[in-house]
Amino acid sequence: MFVNLFLELKQAKVPVSLKEYLLLLEAMQARVVEAGVDDFYFLARAALVKDERNLDKFDRVFGHVFKGIESVGDALAAAIPEEWLRKLAERMLTSEEKAQIEALGGWDKLMETLRQRLAEQRGRHQGGSKWIGTVGTSPYGAHGYNPEGVRIGQDRGREGRAVKVWDRREFRNLDDDIVLGTRDIKVALRRLRRFAREGATVELDLPDTIRATAHNAGLLDLKLVPERHNTIKVLLLLDIGGSMDWHVTACAELFSAARSEFKHLQHFYFHNCPYEFLWRDAERRHADRTPTWDVLHTYPADYKLIFVGDATMSPYELSQPGGSVEHMNEEAGVAWMARLTATYEHAVWLNPTPAAEWQFHRSIAITRQIMLDRMYPLTLDGLDRAMRELNH
Repeated sequence: MFVNLFLELKQAKVPVSLKEYLLLLEAMQARVVEAGVDDFYFLARAALVKDERNLDKFDRVFGHVFKGIESVGDALAAAIPEEWLRKLAERMLTSEEKAQIEALGGWDKLMETLRQRLAEQRGRHQGGSKWIGTVGTSPYGAHGYNPEGVRIGQDRGREGRAVKVWDRREFRNLDDDIVLGTRDIKVALRRLRRFAREGATVELDLPDTIRATAHNAGLLDLKLVPERHNTIKVLLLLDIGGSMDWHVTACAELFSAARSEFKHLQHFYFHNCPYEFLWRDAERRHADRTPTWDVLHTYPADYKLIFVGDATMSPYELSQPGGSVEHMNEEAGVAWMARLTATYEHAVWLNPTPAAEWQFHRSIAITRQIMLDRMYPLTLDGLDRAMRELNH
């Protein structure tokens, strides 16, 4: 379990060293804290995290590894679940090793071979490159690597490349009440604004009041006008779940800032790519969906469309019917992207993945092409350029 925590922190790019890990084990052996998970959390965080920028990553990894555990002592005494044993053996492949692994050669062949393997295989398999199993390079299974794969028996994405996910995952809504540590995001969003006076007359018009009072022989004559509001209308489509879990903080800050800056803001969620439905509540995304056609017909073309997502997925999700990791979509993702961008002339895509990494993802290249290269990094400079684009 502790090894699993260390390995998953490394995978999440938290710079933990073997020395820090051994220090944590020494502290546990010396019983610095009691066996409760809460106490162990603070001890592990103090021992393994040296930069506050990594606290959010640590929290997510810790919550995943120790989900459902109340006492570290009880967990050590109990039999280790098979899922943990699988993850302990997870292979840490280098970039060169990953580059040597070839995909099966297309969506149809991938799914047909999967059906054959399911019919032929008997029992569990670990390692290797053919059978459905774990910790290998087969395109089917979990906790291994293959550039085009079907994820079976794994609770979340690792490489952002699974073609079809056969696990029902739970997503969480973004928090719109976050207190931002900086006002820079709001300042960037304010480039996208057009003010007009609308609503009830509740704001004092001082120049007109002075003028009317003077004309009224000095008797006070108050003049009120409606408040000034930003009349820009924004349709915000947010990718959540999967590889976007690593960008929750940045996206939540953007969402919170947008809610405070735009009076006319409508938001919906999607996963990887918009398809025939969107949703407002991630916890009810399987039961309470909004057809994308309804969105297109409800919100007129004067809305500014902002996508937020890492666009990191299998290219099949964009190019093939049935390519969605969540359901069997009848139309390819590019069809829905084309409808959205055709309806809303002013549209941009904000990508939390560093721009230097975009060249390594085929799906990002396809998305940029669909967006006519109107993809911007989710940085302050990227936000500024995106808002200027929407104002054209």
